[in-house]
Amino acid sequence: MNYPVWDVPVIGSGWTIGIIAIIHILISHFAVGGGIFLPMAEAKAIREGRKDWFPALEKFSKFFLILTGVFGAMTGVGIWFSIGLANPEGTSALIHNFVFGWAIEWVFFLVELTLAAAYYYTWGKVSERDHLRLGWAYAIASIGTLVIITGILTFKLTPGGWLAFAGSGEEPHHFFEAFFNAGYLPSLGLRILVCVSLAGIWALVYFGGMDGETEGPTKEKLVRWAAKWILPAYALMPVFALWYYTTIPADHRELFQLGVSTIGQGAFTHVTRMALMAVLSSATIALVIFLFAWLFPRELTRGQGLAILFLALLATASGESVREFLRKPFVVNGYLYSNGVRVLNIDKVNRVGYLANSPWAKPVTDTTLPSPEIGLRMFQGQCMACHTVDGYRSMKRLAGGRDGKAIGSILKILKDHKPESPYYKYMPPLVGNAAEIESLRQYLDIMANGKLTSGVVDTRPKPAKAGADTTVVRTDSAKVAPVADSLKVAKDSLKVAPKDTAKAPASKASADTAKAVKPKADTAKRP
Repeated sequence: MNYPVWDVPVIGSGWTIGIIAIIHILISHFAVGGGIFLPMAEAKAIREGRKDWFPALEKFSKFFLILTGVFGAMTGVGIWFSIGLANPEGTSALIHNFVFGWAIEWVFFLVELTLAAAYYYTWGKVSERDHLRLGWAYAIASIGTLVIITGILTFKLTPGGWLAFAGSGEEPHHFFEAFFNAGYLPSLGLRILVCVSLAGIWALVYFGGMDGETEGPTKEKLVRWAAKWILPAYALMPVFALWYYTTIPADHRELFQLGVSTIGQGAFTHVTRMALMAVLSSATIALVIFLFAWLFPRELTRGQGLAILFLALLATASGESVREFLRKPFVVNGYLYSNGVRVLNIDKVNRVGYLANSPWAKPVTDTTLPSPEIGLRMFQGQCMACHTVDGYRSMKRLAGGRDGKAIGSILKILKDHKPESPYYKYMPPLVGNAAEIESLRQYLDIMANGKLTSGVVDTRPKPAKAGADTTVVRTDSAKVAPVADSLKVAKDSLKVAPKDTAKAPASKASADTAKAVKPKADTAKRP
């Protein structure tokens, strides 16, 4: 717990990130797809002599500039702000391992903003050839941002060979092993197809506002041409989706397979539900576009276009949700858990304590006794990344109906984190020393029941008894370890055991020696 906690009531920090991210994806992917759409539309108008397209395309480019340059940038900053507060350890890991990747991304973004503004403000002021060049330059820069961000996003699920260097301090030196991971190319293909589709959908939203009577022929051509932009996605997306599926690690793929195999019984996993929603909403988009945009392009309204965009939002949110949930219980697969605990640090944290070195928990960790105050800090640090008190994934509801003993049993299962545990695939291990785990049990007991329903467990180390053996031999043939080291017994009590133990053998030896010497003494008295 190296950072303060961001407590978002009701929806939690995870959904806060999700809401911002979904809006950002709809806009940022349009920034890429629209960057291809505009110069292609302009080139088509020039080639076919459709001068009537130019006024509509100029206005569309203004809409594009404002939406992507203002709202896209704002939501992008919002993502950085929210992930930095919700999961600072994960954000720190991505920054440190991809420093130069982020630098390249931001350079592309600055070039992208500049060219988008230049493209709009030079309509009718430069030659058609130069204006097209500006449009294509923007398209290249926008694709560059997608190329960079995709490598970082896919790394979180498929870090591959980079994991061999995790914790060595050499991680940034293996940038390309992390960046060009197994999921990179299929994910890049999927995102490009999404960008192209969203370009067509946003164009339908804008062109749907044109007057079907005064601008009928122009609107008809533009609407139908925009509708065609969803076709590549429906033709190629299944191919790239299957390719991406094969790159998912087997243990994470089981989450999806479990839901598919139990559809008949209605036992859907969250991943399966989201995948089905993505497929159904995508199919609905195709049907709505055909019925409203393709068959009756002049009658298409902006409201109908916004309805199509809403379906696109559902499809995008569902798809991103699948990607996020497949990575559970990690932020970076095999390296960093969703509660901010690094895999390599688990043994140390269990030995030293989760709150031992936390500057944010010192006011309540100056005691060796478990307490609900310490439990609150444990809950904030290890549970609130996914749970709230009484909102989304309410811990009060999940713990409701259980007494303190039952809560303690669940915490033990989470602490042991065995593969056969029902929580193993979804939740990170619970870490901390015995006092901290007991403190969390007390806090959850009071949260669920309003009071402690079971006795307080004294987790303080017991001093070793005099004369007791001070070593324990592990059954797994590990090194012999002093019990005093693990229990932290006072030095005085440690000295007693060797002293008392030494008395018994000494007394016995004296008696035996006396018996043996006595005959010699009698013999010595004889003349």
